[in-house]
Amino acid sequence: MEPVSLFDLAAKQAQWLSVRQSAIAGNIANANTPGYTANDVEPFEKVLDRTAVSLQTTEAGHLGSAATNAGFTIKPQEDDGVIMPSKNTVVLEDQLLKAGEVRRSFELNTAIVKAFHSMMMMAVKS
Repeated sequence: MEPVSLFDLAAKQAQWLSVRQSAIAGNIANANTPGYTANDVEPFEKVLDRTAVSLQTTEAGHLGSAATNAGFTIKPQEDDGVIMPSKNTVVLEDQLLKAGEVRRSFELNTAIVKAFHSMMMMAVKS
């Protein structure tokens, strides 16, 4: 059976969410560090824009191309004008909201993969 690209996409999003959660956890851990600049990961939409979708070669005469390997870059968070007296740019409320977004995205990702897996299993059993 051929791999389904939805599973690859879900895996890539799960990796991205993991990197983003690590960046958010680092921001929260350094909330009281003087001079610390909050970090974030580039949006997943930009990662998808850089990833080329390619067709899989099923016959020797078909033309093939490889998909690009998109990485996830952690960059300083865009300046929102809030700087603490210690020159720290971490706002705990914002970081906690982002952590909640990551959690909800993980749950949605898992639910979609479960539903798609169930559909695949029903199709195979029929």
